[in-house]
Amino acid sequence: MPKRKYKIAVIQLNLNDVAENNLKKCISWVKDAATKGAEVILLPELYSSHYFCQSEDVDNFALAEPLYSTSFIAFSALAKELGVVIIVPFFEKRMAGIYHNSAYIIDTDGTEAGLYRKMHIPDDPYFYEKFYFTPGDLGFKAIETQKGKIGTLICWDQWYPEAARITALKGAEVLFYPTAIGWHPKEKEQYGENQYGAWMNVMKGHAVANGVFVAAANRIGLEKYIEGTDGIQFWGASFIAGPQGEILAQASHDQEEILIAEVDLDLQENVRQNWPFFRDRRIDAFGDITKRAID
Repeated sequence: MPKRKYKIAVIQLNLNDVAENNLKKCISWVKDAATKGAEVILLPELYSSHYFCQSEDVDNFALAEPLYSTSFIAFSALAKELGVVIIVPFFEKRMAGIYHNSAYIIDTDGTEAGLYRKMHIPDDPYFYEKFYFTPGDLGFKAIETQKGKIGTLICWDQWYPEAARITALKGAEVLFYPTAIGWHPKEKEQYGENQYGAWMNVMKGHAVANGVFVAAANRIGLEKYIEGTDGIQFWGASFIAGPQGEILAQASHDQEEILIAEVDLDLQENVRQNWPFFRDRRIDAFGDITKRAID
């Protein structure tokens, strides 16, 4: 029988380094999280490199890797060694000219429990992801693992209640959001508090509306690698929320950290019994949600 309680971990790191060093760092931190009792462990978005989407540069495609190569081999062995589930976000080269922002869900025996490809792709100043990533074509998923049934969405997906809803309706107990989000340094003083607050609030809202646990792993640090720009100051603040939007664990804005919290399925069931949002959905009236605009 599936466990009614299990521990999840979010790892918040500075990843402004080369792939080999980032891989070694992440392996070390995953081991530390497992030692602390974590059973499902989440890394930040695009773990293996600096956030290269600050520019549109074809040389950055060299950072991508084919399926089941470096990242999968390393973390598959690690998951089997530790007996944990690891969510590994990576830059996928599917074929020449088609690349995805993806995540492996690797089970406790080292096998692939699932693969997710980021569905929503942004194109904002210094977040030029449409240049690199083809939108995901695998849909929204709830993945069965030996520890629990989980859903993975990636960064920009976090702003879309439809993505959270569908993943939860498919049975996900936790929504995991590997993330790379930060401030433009010149805007931080004027807009920073509201930007960060919106990021927190929208995901806490997903937790409440769907009666699920939500875990977000961000990176930290100023990543400034393009001459003449201010870079991006990643704001950290990774967190784990419960099914009423309550914060179970919260990281700082500027420190590398491991957050651990317990997923309690009896609590989740109780919350959904008392707040029966799924029961009261008027699915007969939602047809227009699939339209781009209701003119």
